[in-house]
Amino acid sequence: MTTNNGHSTGADMGPEEIQAVIDRILASDEAAVAKTKAGTWEQAAAPTEKTWRSRALALSDGDETSDADGDQQDLAERRALRRVAGLSTELEDVTEVEYRQLRLERVVLAGLWSEGTAQDAENSLQELAALAETAGSEVLDGIVQRRLKPDPGTFLGSGKAQELKDIVQATGADTVIVDSELSPSQRRGLEDIVKVKVIDRTALILDIFAQHAKSREGKAQVELAQLEYLLPRLRGWGESMSRQAGGQVGSAGAGMGSRGPGETKIELDRRKIRTRMAKLRREIAAMKPARETKRSNRRRNQVPSVAIAGYTNAGKSSLLNRLTDAGVLVENALFATLDPTIRRTETPDGIGYTLADTVGFVRSLPTQLIEAFRSTLEEVADSDLILHVVDASHPDPEGQIAAVRAVLTEVEARNVPEIIVLNKADAADPFVIERLRQREPRSVVVSARTGAGLTELRQLISTSIPRPGVKLDLMVPYEHGEIVSRLHEEDAEILGMEHVDEGTRLEVMVREGLAAELEPYVRHE
Repeated sequence: MTTNNGHSTGADMGPEEIQAVIDRILASDEAAVAKTKAGTWEQAAAPTEKTWRSRALALSDGDETSDADGDQQDLAERRALRRVAGLSTELEDVTEVEYRQLRLERVVLAGLWSEGTAQDAENSLQELAALAETAGSEVLDGIVQRRLKPDPGTFLGSGKAQELKDIVQATGADTVIVDSELSPSQRRGLEDIVKVKVIDRTALILDIFAQHAKSREGKAQVELAQLEYLLPRLRGWGESMSRQAGGQVGSAGAGMGSRGPGETKIELDRRKIRTRMAKLRREIAAMKPARETKRSNRRRNQVPSVAIAGYTNAGKSSLLNRLTDAGVLVENALFATLDPTIRRTETPDGIGYTLADTVGFVRSLPTQLIEAFRSTLEEVADSDLILHVVDASHPDPEGQIAAVRAVLTEVEARNVPEIIVLNKADAADPFVIERLRQREPRSVVVSARTGAGLTELRQLISTSIPRPGVKLDLMVPYEHGEIVSRLHEEDAEILGMEHVDEGTRLEVMVREGLAAELEPYVRHE
């Protein structure tokens, strides 16, 4: 029996034919589901829909390390403690208790477009998504509101806050991250509406710093910044923050020992925080002399210093690894490395200098972090040259350059000579690179991953750092061969050398300090 459209019915089909139809139906269903998921992903990632499910554009795809980055044992240690997506703390069966893991926080992003273009606002929210993912959360959605200035009560305004609440309920999010710094009243007002935890951009960055700080000084600096942020935002909850009640409680609800204005619990907490902050400042100040001693030794030996600065995830650590084989941790994440690393290297013609990797910068870097890390950022201000690393593949490299220079101005480092290093040339648009080179004449294009352009960079560093400036004509007797050996070190440059009967004749360029030591061997004609 056949139907009107010519297809056989189940009664006329054998077992093999029935199984083939079932397999075909299942395959089409799987394809439809895959297509639906792909469509949802594309829609979520489209900036015009104001949603940001995909990785932020600040993060590049592909492998994160190269052969020049070394073994990366620190990276393996960090990844051994990552949280897992899709797992929950809520148990369906008590037998699952042995396998329970903490699930990722599910977040919704919210931002204001008050100045600049719509693309600037989208780039800022893309960066916030990258920060949220680095902190260990899953970004579900995001909204941008066009508004001249934030609402003093709820930041977004009552209508948009209600819309945000609907998005939170629809997506099942448990956290809202605002792309700005909220006042305590704005945070409370927004939480009262959306009914989930609300944090701002500053708290998110501080959380990332707390996760990635490894050294004793770095941990102290991050804790100080967190306490400075927390102090004006302490909140009390009913009786737990009420006045102290000592002794018997009387009919008036107070009792002996608590009459008068008393001291509230929140005041006690504030005092404890101020005491802890004072202790941390003393500890950080006590660590400063050791760093200054090392810096003064370099100054005394007149060793040029070069600082690598730039936007977070621009490739500063990768560049340091390429130039010095430092083996510093490299990860495709924002603020992956916080602790400064200093390595010694030399120019192609043998002049020694130091390279210092510094903490990355970001738009609206919290002032608490700038103050807490000021001692670390002094390395940039005291350097002889700054390698300003820029991610040329980023959607807004000019914005990154402006943000970094704003921080350099705050730490009084804008007068230091600067070289713009346009990194990630292998992933960047050639037209963008050319546009940046037109805007920044003193620039060089490199790829820390492939090693392209590093020869040109080394040559530019060689001509930019302070070089030996005193020219001497020396005659060194053969019995003083240690002098010739000394002149082969990194702080001297041999222009010519000849062996004659009296000894070794050398024409050298040296620094002033060494020139005084070599005075007995100077030829006077």
